[in-house]
Amino acid sequence: MPINDLVAAQNTVGAPLVRTEPIQERSAARIDALLDAAAEVVDEIGFDRLTTAMVAERAGASIGTVYRYFPDRIVLLQALRDRALLRYRHSVVEAIHTESPEHWWNAVECAIDAFVAMFRTEPGFRIIRFTDAERSGLPGEEEVERTASFASQFASILSEEFGLPAGEDLAFRLEIVVEIMDGLINRAFLDDPMGDPRYIDEARIVAREYLERRYDPKG
Repeated sequence: MPINDLVAAQNTVGAPLVRTEPIQERSAARIDALLDAAAEVVDEIGFDRLTTAMVAERAGASIGTVYRYFPDRIVLLQALRDRALLRYRHSVVEAIHTESPEHWWNAVECAIDAFVAMFRTEPGFRIIRFTDAERSGLPGEEEVERTASFASQFASILSEEFGLPAGEDLAFRLEIVVEIMDGLINRAFLDDPMGDPRYIDEARIVAREYLERRYDPKG
């Protein structure tokens, strides 16, 4: 199903989370704990000032433990970003399965609602500019081969599940919507930890009017 492909695609994005052997359950829990600590620190001081020593202290781990999984702060931040983006994609898939939207716009609303919820509930998410992460990664990060963007994957969902015309035009227009959402939702959370509803509401209106003008002119 194209909806499930939305998560499968993210699994192949970015560098490996660890520098060692395949992840066992205990190692996975340790990695999550380190990333949780990193997210807390990032929310407090931003990613520019984050150090691996800060993460080790916050997680109650040795610096050697941090380096075992993350050779430097760039890899650590990349892993934090990739985990957050994967969680976002999971939340979109879950919302679509739960809501069973009948119209393509309701599926888009699921994605917007999930994006807003990530800002409210996912530590460290606010410092991740969604569009920058998909385009070029973090400052200092080596360029890696990336798979289909969220917009192109979501375009497949809207075409196969809701009948919108498939092709590059749909993917491009969803890229436009992603840019709009990224800018306005980030602005909504600039000064309000719950998000200024004025910006959130306007973001929905702008996105809906933009897409409906092209795909649902008669409503």
